[in-house]
Amino acid sequence: MPRGQFYSFEGIDGSGKSTQAKRLADLLRARGRDVVLTREPGGSQGAEDIRRLVLEGDPERWSAETELLLFTAARRDHLERTILPALDRGAVVVCDRFADSTRMYQGLSRGDLRGTVDALHGMMIGIEPDRTFLIDMDPSKGLARALSRRGGEERFETFGMELQMRMRDGFRDLAREFPDRIVVIDGDRAPADVAAAVAAALP
Repeated sequence: MPRGQFYSFEGIDGSGKSTQAKRLADLLRARGRDVVLTREPGGSQGAEDIRRLVLEGDPERWSAETELLLFTAARRDHLERTILPALDRGAVVVCDRFADSTRMYQGLSRGDLRGTVDALHGMMIGIEPDRTFLIDMDPSKGLARALSRRGGEERFETFGMELQMRMRDGFRDLAREFPDRIVVIDGDRAPADVAAAVAAALP
């Protein structure tokens, strides 16, 4: 059986990537595909347990180095239990965040750890999505939207606007670094228009 496809969504907090990931999953299911919609951190029982550790609580709870190890452990469990089994059976995996978020949050914005992020990724994960959709939008709008959710997982949002701005710049730099994989989608539009742009950019 041919290997399935792996798509990820990236962007600053509040960019609408989770909404767009769901829309793409719905579109592909309507086309008759077997689709696994998942997220990071999370997507498996062990990874969901780690999610609660890293997204809740005091903003200074973990150092960037400790976060990197936690996120890598969560991603490995997610890969083993959810992503690879789905790809092996020919399904489409649509993931809300993947390794690019770690390259930004721990590798760039909270520390100078990009080399360590990439080394751990190569050793423990070893795959990249077939296509990454970067939902790009104004950081002030994204932060306001993210903080308005008040769902208990706003630890990173509480680092403030400066981090959001650095994240946006960093994601754009990643898109230039990986132009064959990452497609930048203008997120400052109606959700239906953003979804149409995502569908048009499918490989």
